[in-house]
Amino acid sequence: MTLAVVTGASRGIGRATALELARRGVALALVGRASAEQEESAELARAAGAPDVRWFDCDLGDGARTESTALELAALAPGILINNAGVALRLDVETTRRDQWDDTMAVNLRAPFLLCRAIAPAMRRAGRGRIVNVGSISGTQGTARLAAYCASKWGLVGFTKSLAAELSDSGVTALCVLPGSTATRMLDGSGFPPRMTAEDVAKTLAHYALDASPAHNGAVIEMFGV
Repeated sequence: MTLAVVTGASRGIGRATALELARRGVALALVGRASAEQEESAELARAAGAPDVRWFDCDLGDGARTESTALELAALAPGILINNAGVALRLDVETTRRDQWDDTMAVNLRAPFLLCRAIAPAMRRAGRGRIVNVGSISGTQGTARLAAYCASKWGLVGFTKSLAAELSDSGVTALCVLPGSTATRMLDGSGFPPRMTAEDVAKTLAHYALDASPAHNGAVIEMFGV
């Protein structure tokens, strides 16, 4: 039975991905802050066919808590890690406080690093595994009033490519998917029209987590929408 770790599964792309994997018979470890939405995602995943669903209460902006949760997850020997959780701060550079910048980096970039650092060795020992980091088209361009988010997503691409190089010939694949404007709560108020659904992204993530050739190690997959 394959176990997939999915962060940020309480709504949006994370929930849609959890349900897509559940329909494929994958067991789930859902990671995020405790909430009614998180519990609802777990129940929906069970109903969709996941053979086992656990959720881990973790504020991914808290480095120490993320480290300890990552070690708990690594002990379960997951075969899939999907780093999806993210936050977006819409402020111009001149009015962005240092703590706001740091909070964005903590969730969008440090948390994936901590989870990969803990879980990749277990995958390497097993000789197999898929790490799918969810970036953004914003990781290829700059957007006014979105500097912290763009910087974190650019950083995630570089981190993924470096990790993939280290995992070469190990049987473990690391890659990054970059969705464009997706119809989720994060897009609300952005001024950008949605170009795809959360389900569109979820099907892509599930494909690279389950079906794609390991030759995609280090790949960056851009999704521009329709």
